[in-house]
Amino acid sequence: MRKALRWLLALAVLIGTVSTAQAATAAQPEATDIKDRLLSVPGMNLIEEKPYPGYRFFVLNYTQPVDHRHPSEGTFQQRITVLHKDTARPTVFYTGGYNVSTTPGRREPTQIVDGNQVSMEYRYFTPSRPRPADWSKLDIWQAASDQHRIFTALKKIYSENWISTGGSKGGMTATYYERYYPRDMDGVVAYVAPNDVVNQEDSAYDRFFETVGTPECRARLNGVQREALVRRAALEERYAAYAAENGYTFDTIGGLDRAYEAVVLDYVWGFWQYSTLADCADIPADAANATDEEIWTSVDTISGFSFYTDQGLEPYTPYYYQAGTQLGAPTIHFPHIEKKYIRYGYQPPRDFVPRSIPMRFQPFVMDQVDAWVRHNARQMLFVYGENDPWGAEPFRLGRGARDSYVYTAPGMNHGANVAGLPAEQKARATARILDWAGVAPAAVEADPSSAKPLAAYDARLDRRDVEREPALRP
Repeated sequence: MRKALRWLLALAVLIGTVSTAQAATAAQPEATDIKDRLLSVPGMNLIEEKPYPGYRFFVLNYTQPVDHRHPSEGTFQQRITVLHKDTARPTVFYTGGYNVSTTPGRREPTQIVDGNQVSMEYRYFTPSRPRPADWSKLDIWQAASDQHRIFTALKKIYSENWISTGGSKGGMTATYYERYYPRDMDGVVAYVAPNDVVNQEDSAYDRFFETVGTPECRARLNGVQREALVRRAALEERYAAYAAENGYTFDTIGGLDRAYEAVVLDYVWGFWQYSTLADCADIPADAANATDEEIWTSVDTISGFSFYTDQGLEPYTPYYYQAGTQLGAPTIHFPHIEKKYIRYGYQPPRDFVPRSIPMRFQPFVMDQVDAWVRHNARQMLFVYGENDPWGAEPFRLGRGARDSYVYTAPGMNHGANVAGLPAEQKARATARILDWAGVAPAAVEADPSSAKPLAAYDARLDRRDVEREPALRP
């Protein structure tokens, strides 16, 4: 009897405490300023606010579990940004798959829907890295769970439709997020997203390089690439002096010779990833008779001799770790170069990650994602560039896909976008994005060919050109 009375008394006290807390909460006015609303999210902290006309722009840290399966086992601070327009507008969730920019910027879908934009830094890219770093927790499910948790927290503030987007590795990220959390987003726009289903089968890339551009352009590029290896001894002397002058080292890749060949073998890929056919005019036409300076300058401009140094590789360790554990990486061949000039060939991601970090490839992860997209894609748009090497292995849609599309922008590179599509596809893609975002005007619903972005182009805010990244990194 006494136990029962004590239990009832404790229950009454608990109810009274909850009621008092609820009353106190109800008595407090709800935050109305967007900064206050964002900072009311548990685990959200302000780094800085930057002004931009017509928007509020916030750089924030959000507390995330290192392991979403075991959230009690440690946290880290993940950097995000919010480009706020109006809570009554749709929101675009962007990630590039790497670091996040802390400068106000608007991605193409954000301009199309005239909405807000939440941008996320990918886990393990500094400063969004746990300390110490358990690299086994860097995988596509954990990253998708980061996005899911951010979306769940911010959906209470931005309650209208959400669309996820990203370019290159960011396009892959948006796709993986949709695969693991298909009920979060109202649409997906994935730009130039590679899809390396079978890591050991990369013949699609070789076929791409046999036909891309024009025979004249391919001959120029192949000639410079071959000549850089023919003159290896002389140009490596220059490379050594360049490294000494800048304090570069080569411990991760295993020496200057390996780094030199890696830069040279990236040359043709890097050209097509970032340049256009018109840029072939800048490539030496007669490589055999070009000066060492001309060969060096052309390779350095396109591939970058600093990249495979320890200092160049370190910021991209998380990418190469993922490429060597889940994403896969391309391997191509060089039929225009005699075997005696190639010592290492395309080196695997393992060579670009410090040996202190263990890696083991999981061969079925990409196959499972690919199968899911083919059979379950809903309201997904994939955009590729005709001359982009990464598009040689694209995502494809199967019979199970609904209201989803794969488009290729003629002549475009790794910066392909909706604006570069043929007129009919451009209008249809724009109309579908507007519809998914819930802001399609009645005129567009009646006639999709009339679809246009709802926000005017802003040269400072809108990004149209591909962001310069090292070759062989999507």
